[in-house]
Amino acid sequence: MEHPYIPNAVPEVKAAMLAVTGAADVEEFYADIPESLRLRRPLDLPPALRGEAELVRHVDGLLDRNTSTRDALSFLGGGCYRHYVPAVCDEVNSRSEFLTAYAGEPYEDHGRFQALWEYQSLMGELLEMDVVNVPVYDGFQATATALRMAGRITGRTRIALATPIDPDRLSKITDYLKGALTIGGPIEGDDLAAVYIDYPTFLGVVDARTPAYVEAAHAAGGLAVVGCDPIGLGVLATPASFGADIVCGDIQSLGMHPQYGGGHAGFIATHDDERFVAEFPSRLFGIVPTTVEGEYGFGDVAYDRTSFAHRELGKEWVGTAAALWGITAGVYLSLMGPAGMRELGEGLMARARYAKDLLAGIDGVEIPHLGQTHLKEFAVSFTGRTVTEVNTELRARGIFGGHDLSADFPHLGQSALYCVTELHTQADLDRLAAALKEILA
Repeated sequence: MEHPYIPNAVPEVKAAMLAVTGAADVEEFYADIPESLRLRRPLDLPPALRGEAELVRHVDGLLDRNTSTRDALSFLGGGCYRHYVPAVCDEVNSRSEFLTAYAGEPYEDHGRFQALWEYQSLMGELLEMDVVNVPVYDGFQATATALRMAGRITGRTRIALATPIDPDRLSKITDYLKGALTIGGPIEGDDLAAVYIDYPTFLGVVDARTPAYVEAAHAAGGLAVVGCDPIGLGVLATPASFGADIVCGDIQSLGMHPQYGGGHAGFIATHDDERFVAEFPSRLFGIVPTTVEGEYGFGDVAYDRTSFAHRELGKEWVGTAAALWGITAGVYLSLMGPAGMRELGEGLMARARYAKDLLAGIDGVEIPHLGQTHLKEFAVSFTGRTVTEVNTELRARGIFGGHDLSADFPHLGQSALYCVTELHTQADLDRLAAALKEILA
């Protein structure tokens, strides 16, 4: 039916759009969407609310049903983390000139461009890379784009996976690479475009074989794309130091609260090599001198490589950036400095070590990778109880247990991914151990 405010609902407009795309009807247009994701019935919506006051009351009621990671002792991780967020991060990113800015251009947005240039510079120093993009939607998008870049640079067609990977990340990669690159197979062959390596792995392990994976990729004529959590680079060797060609990941851990699907932004970084820089689809901000001595300007670098310049002929589309979170991460890194990032990383690793040793001593608990190095996450396997049962009983005690791995990593048995951060005290870890000991008794 036609909608009074949506022009695309008009049958003639629909027909014109379908004609341009070459689809016979709407069903053919949406053929790529799996049947399992289609509703096939009207939305079950309640009656319309009569005004704003009712809407506020309704939404407040929904929010009150939620138990946040601030209300419970949480050991959840798996891609979204509760780290300490300095108050100044929220203060700066809530300023109207940043919070309400959209894209903007140099004549109206110099301050925002400079802030993002500062973020890129700080991330470049942390990563030991020369070029860092304005953040894309999230780390999943950054990974998928980095791999597409690798395919264009090498002219090859296959991606190999070297380490255990987040199933959600793999789903995004699979969808985004469809029709351009295939995924899987050995780290060899003349079709190998790149090897993707998580550092640490999704299971939290700082894999000592990571440099060897990079060497193997290069030996096969491919590139090494390394996904990393930047929160650990104050203590861990940077991917660039052992030869990574493209580094990508999410900056959520650098000053962003876990939110309802938000708080994520993806980074991509390379050395200053024209072959690589030319393949960035996202925006890059640089600094240039002006006609006034001592004054500088900030703006797009190599604008003509973007879809803004090429439109439908662009290599990839530049969508709305998560630039606000880039500014937030820039504030965070400015506050922490090299010494702060080192101290933070050391604290994360020490807490993870303490927690692993503590839980390993409980009957009914096994730590699959106990002897390996972890940054902040590690897998925990249970014997005699399911993860669902354990997590249910932990919630009854005001604790969020680990992310259930059992379906995606069956070789680990009934297992969950636990995360500890600088917000966890020794008393918190002791409380978790006591609760698990009681539940598994």
